[in-house]
Amino acid sequence: MIRVLLADDQLLVRAGFRALLDAQGDIEVVGDADDGERALDLVRELRPDIVLMDIRMPRLDGLAATRRITSDPELAEMKVIMLTTFELDEYVFEAIRAGASGFLVKDAEPQELLRAVRAVVGGDALLSPGVTRRLIAEFAARSKEPAAADALAALTDREREVMALAGIGLSNEEIARRLVVSPLTAKTHVSRAMVKLGARDRAQLVVLAYESGLVRPGWLG
Repeated sequence: MIRVLLADDQLLVRAGFRALLDAQGDIEVVGDADDGERALDLVRELRPDIVLMDIRMPRLDGLAATRRITSDPELAEMKVIMLTTFELDEYVFEAIRAGASGFLVKDAEPQELLRAVRAVVGGDALLSPGVTRRLIAEFAARSKEPAAADALAALTDREREVMALAGIGLSNEEIARRLVVSPLTAKTHVSRAMVKLGARDRAQLVVLAYESGLVRPGWLG
């Protein structure tokens, strides 16, 4: 059972998400909050698997709340999907750097929301389907100058290759087809790269791919 916490200051949004998620046999909404401070309290009390976190909330915004969650060692296994009204919200890129595992627009189709929740909990997704590559391209354009290449010294050549492909927005299945390996093999390489680099999840792995210079703006294809 996937345990979800909802954090949004709009009652109708929370009610709609709760109705959709609770109707699934494998998902349970364990609580909801209308501001960031309350969300943090419930995160520590209820320990959900995933938090659907609105970026703009009173008292404490979603970005600050996400930073607190991802910087707390006791909450290391928890995933955060950021919610926003706009696909290219300026805070999305900072949210990913802060440790958010995904990003979803509020008017996404119901099945898109369900896929995102299941995929992020499984560690297989970066951002909402349909906007991944566009957002990565925007992130790349804003990214800082690459760090020293030796940041990736712990990786094998194959792990670097897989990390680069993940960095341009390819799924495990797409990486597998590109390298002519099984999806499980691709996923294993991604997981090993994350462990070696201390990345919380696939989102942070992609950030590291850009910030290390392994992937550069304009490499999307």
